[in-house]
Amino acid sequence: MADLELLTIKIQRMILDAQTTDKPLTPPLLIASVSRCPSINFFNVDNIEFMKTKPDKYYDLAIVDPPYGIDKDGGKIGGDNCGKAKNYTKKEWDKTPPPQEYFNELLRVSKNQIIFGANHFISRIPFNSNCWIVWDKDNTGNFADCELAWTSFDTAVRKFKWRWNGMLQQNMKDKQDRIHPTEKPIQLYQWLFINYWEKGMKVIDTHGGSFSIAIAADKENVDLDICEIDKEYFDAGVKRYETFKRQMRLF
Repeated sequence: MADLELLTIKIQRMILDAQTTDKPLTPPLLIASVSRCPSINFFNVDNIEFMKTKPDKYYDLAIVDPPYGIDKDGGKIGGDNCGKAKNYTKKEWDKTPPPQEYFNELLRVSKNQIIFGANHFISRIPFNSNCWIVWDKDNTGNFADCELAWTSFDTAVRKFKWRWNGMLQQNMKDKQDRIHPTEKPIQLYQWLFINYWEKGMKVIDTHGGSFSIAIAADKENVDLDICEIDKEYFDAGVKRYETFKRQMRLF
């Protein structure tokens, strides 16, 4: 777009020594990019140690998709009547949900939270919720019909319907090429921003994964910090975001 405002985005590649929590953060690696967003920052870092560096209620909103503890951390995913299965690098991060310390820090550093998969670890969240978000995936076969997200908002239950059924997606003309075994659609994050974010709010995502949220944040002009500890996912997510930015510059 001719009137696209060019701003420099900081992509911060920060590694913490998990054995030395008092070690200062290493200087960020700055990569020039183009964005309409005030600030999108990527951190290759342990999210608990990262959150410990932030004061209370530093973020207005946390939108997170932590491990559910259901062993969906790679290998062959998909197949059956929904097309050919995709093979992801098998890892070990989805054996158990995050520890209680993670949730304590998340609630400390953020004013409001949207936590996907909370039905798998609800005992670790100390508050009830009026407002659960239901993502209707319009699925068939062995895939879950819906995914649930706990929220801290005092509103009614809300549903977002977007087909995510193996190779079948809601928008087949602009199909999302998946790079992560538990990837979520960009449009889901856009819907969350439209409904639960207001201009000027700072957002954190502690498990960047596929970085779908980064593209959604760029489209909706959201300030966002993303943590992703896995180097493979981090590099793939940064590459995906930069590819998106290059494509945007063509229009």
